[in-house]
Formats: sequence, C-alpha cells, structure tokens
Amino acid sequence: MEAGVGAQSARTPGSRLVDGVGPRPLALAVVRDYITLTKPRIISLLLLTTVATMFVADPAGPPVSTILWTMLGGYLAAGGAGAINHYLDRDRDARMARTRSRPLVSGRIEPVHGLVFGVTLGIAAFLQLWLTVNLLAAALAMAGLLGYVFVYTMWLKPLTPQNIVIGGAAGAVPPLVGWAAATGSLSADALWPFAIVFFWTPPHFWALSLLIKDDYARTGVPMLPVVKGEAETRRQIVLYSLLLAGLSVIPAFTGLFGGIYLAAAVLLGAGFAGLALRLRARPGRAAALRLYLASLAYLALLFCAMALDRVI
Repeated sequence: MEAGVGAQSARTPGSRLVDGVGPRPLALAVVRDYITLTKPRIISLLLLTTVATMFVADPAGPPVSTILWTMLGGYLAAGGAGAINHYLDRDRDARMARTRSRPLVSGRIEPVHGLVFGVTLGIAAFLQLWLTVNLLAAALAMAGLLGYVFVYTMWLKPLTPQNIVIGGAAGAVPPLVGWAAATGSLSADALWPFAIVFFWTPPHFWALSLLIKDDYARTGVPMLPVVKGEAETRRQIVLYSLLLAGLSVIPAFTGLFGGIYLAAAVLLGAGFAGLALRLRARPGRAAALRLYLASLAYLALLFCAMALDRVI
C-alpha cells in the first residue's frame, strides 16, 4: 500500500521522474530549458576568447571585478543572441533531427516567451556592461548580438553558402569586447584576435556542416556542402585552415607576442591544417568529426597561449 502511494505521489502534476530516484519540480525543467536557449556550450568558448584577450590587452591583469562583470555581460549578450536565434530558426529546427527537440520546437517554451527572453538578455547585457565596465564594451557586445541575429541568421543564412564566412564576424566580436573591457579602447593589435576567430569559423563550421548536410538540405538552408558539394567544402576547409595557420603566426613578428605564442601557433596550426588535409585526402564522417572537435581545442589552446605569452 505504501509503495502504491509513493509511486502515485511521484507522478503528481508539476513533477517528473528522473532516473527513477524521485520527482523533479517542473520549475527546474523550465529553468533548464531557458538556459538551453542561451547555448551555453558555445558561450563557454566565446568567454574564453574574451578573457584571454583581456590579458593580451593588459598583461598586468585587469581587476577581477572587471573580468567577472565582462564575463557576465558577455554571457548575457551571447545568450540573448542564442535565444533569439532559437526563435527565428524554430521552423527550420523542426525539420532537423539534431534540433527538433529544442524547447521552442517541442513546445516546452512558447516561441514568443523565448523571443522576449532573448531581447531581455540583450538589453540587460548592454546596460550591465555600460554601468559596470564601459560603453565601448557594451556597444561592441550589442554589435555582435545584432550582427548574429540580423546579418547572419535573418539575412545571410538563408541566402548564400558564404553565410558563415561573412556572418562569422559576429562570432569574432568577443575578443574585441575583452580588449575594450581591459583598456577602454581598441588598438590595431586588437584586430589580431578578431581575425583569428574570423578565419577559424569557416573550417570549424564547415566540418560540422559535413556531418549534418542532410538536415540542412531538408530545411533549404544553402550551406556549402548542400550547394557546392562535399568535395568543394573539403577544399575550402583546407584553404581556410592553411590561411588561418599562416595568419596566426604573424602577430609574433609584429611584437605583440613572443616565443611561447609563436611555438603554440606553429604547432597548433600545423596540426589543424594536417587534419584538414587528411579530411580531403580521406573523406568520411570520422575525419570530419575529428576536425570539428580538434577545431574547438585549437581555438581554446591558441588563446590560452596568447594570454600566457603576454603575462609571462
């Protein structure tokens, strides 16, 4: 009898069973879905590039409070962009196996609520960065959000296979935010971290697009593998990887970085380009996945090397 009562109470409205260990309040599931809208996995890498660039701009180290406020504002801005992207892409997401379980698609969150959430995060990011960091950092964060939403998601994504190349500028803004947060201004040297993320984005994203080409074909999004084919995509990946490897070493010869960064840039660039060449020579899902995962490690390690080189 007690077991029956317990089983019944575990299924009361407003709760869910998790792994058979007991009820989880529905409120926690809702919070989790809203966090999902912000795309936290993507943001973690963006924040790393932001903080690393802060130490590149100010090797003595910005105040801890400035770092924390910048990270919060960066999360709010990127999270707002992600939530708005969920809203705009919800019809496409419903036709893709990878995204059809997202909160707005599945109906767990009303689409208009997701949009309001994203806009609210964006406004909060601007105000918070303005009040706690500086106006330039706030303006740059908003430029990244608006670029991602309007230039990439609404305009370029459904229009051209070069969408990720041009729209990649929005994803390269976080290092500029970090530089502005640390110094209150931008210099010519700030363009190097920006350029590295900008040229890293196409081979990184095209490796992923090779893995989900069929999904993009079903949605009508003209990603490069769908429009130009996989062979051309692999060729473009090689070209951009080689360009990135060459570009990444240049700041060591301008005086911005020293030997630690140069060694890391050469080794990481050679490894990245080598995986791209291997993908072209021996195409397959395993090679594409390997390059995609390696690209994440590449960017994280390169920016860590930037910061370490400047601090030491």
